[in-house]
Amino acid sequence: MRYRPRFGRGAAIYPQNVRFRVTRPCPYGKQSNMSRTAIIGAGVTGVLTAYHLDRHRHQVCLFDKNEQAAMETSFANGGQISASNAEVWNNWHTVRSAFKSMFGPDAPLKIGAKPDRHKLSWFTEFAYEGLRQAKNTERLVRMALRSRERLRDIARLEQIDFDMRESGLMHVHRTKTQFETAARANKVFNASGLERRAVTPDEIRALEPALAGDYYGGFYTPGDFSGDVHKFTQGLLAICRDERVETRFGVGVIDISSVGGTIRISLDTGEDMTFDNVVICAGVGSRRLAAMLGDRVNVYPVKGYSLTLDIAPDTAKEDVPNVALLDDAAKIVTSRLGQRVRIAGLAEFRGADLSIDPARAAVLERWAKNHFPRLVSEHTTTWTGLRPMMPSMTPTVGPGRKKGVFYNTGHGHLGWTLSAGTAEAIAEIVDET
Repeated sequence: MRYRPRFGRGAAIYPQNVRFRVTRPCPYGKQSNMSRTAIIGAGVTGVLTAYHLDRHRHQVCLFDKNEQAAMETSFANGGQISASNAEVWNNWHTVRSAFKSMFGPDAPLKIGAKPDRHKLSWFTEFAYEGLRQAKNTERLVRMALRSRERLRDIARLEQIDFDMRESGLMHVHRTKTQFETAARANKVFNASGLERRAVTPDEIRALEPALAGDYYGGFYTPGDFSGDVHKFTQGLLAICRDERVETRFGVGVIDISSVGGTIRISLDTGEDMTFDNVVICAGVGSRRLAAMLGDRVNVYPVKGYSLTLDIAPDTAKEDVPNVALLDDAAKIVTSRLGQRVRIAGLAEFRGADLSIDPARAAVLERWAKNHFPRLVSEHTTTWTGLRPMMPSMTPTVGPGRKKGVFYNTGHGHLGWTLSAGTAEAIAEIVDET
């Protein structure tokens, strides 16, 4: 059976009958086609896809234009594996809040004024998908729940050290209106199988003593957790290399085609390589590669920022955040990663712009100072990355129009959360096609 994505509408393909499993070693005794499969993109999604396809006995070659894996969006994100953050953005209350505050100095959302045909097409489809936002949120929550458990299984099975912290995740709300809006969304989360409960101001203080400020209430999700995506990806890549996965890093793909069931990839080194299959996991670069293959994957690069604070040795234990946190109004998250704290958030629609705007970085710095005033940092690192967003806010996982072409991309703000589940799903789809 073939699962064909509706590229024009950016709908996710995530078959309900795909069975999720993690086995090591792979059940190599079963029949396998031993196909030669290329994966383009070595972020967390690409490396997990390589991991699963290797266990399906594919001969895997992993490509990335960078010299190492996880050097772009998977380098310094918010660090949260958060099924509780799976509400899509194209709902009325999120859009209204974003546009109401977008001209303020600390606005979570900024949209570049420069005319951009791609941006216009993306927002047109984003508005259309708003008609299906409840259905897309429910789908995304279910995907995130499966993927969260698969990621936890892999981390334990492979014993990867990535500063994993299983202390749950807490959303906080300063006003009654914000809390009641979140309570309505929580009904969808609970109906989709997510354990997420309301907490009082006293419970917020008990769960996170380091957090300053007054809050009307919040929601706590015990099953969510946090961890360093870069460390995880590097650790899993080492395991893949110890098996049979070939890597070609530091090379760019300048052309890709599918003719007669054969995938031909042309590299900037002058080489041409052929494969039976290709899986596009290239994040914001997926749109360009899909166009070469006759497909439309309307991924838009949405810039986000992060600060990584190295905790000073003299900082008191009770002054360091421990619970993964999300401030819904500011759209800023906090994760504890070993002896570091990661503060991340904001969204900018300015195309493929990776420059660091000091004013935007200062938004995160002020937030950190106001919410964790007793946290002492020895060193702070500022980073920016591009989230690969689909208009539906759900990833594209499935085959393209041509034989041997597959996509696992467009994970948006939930790339770390969804990566393990979609990688396992695409491995099943490649085998069944």
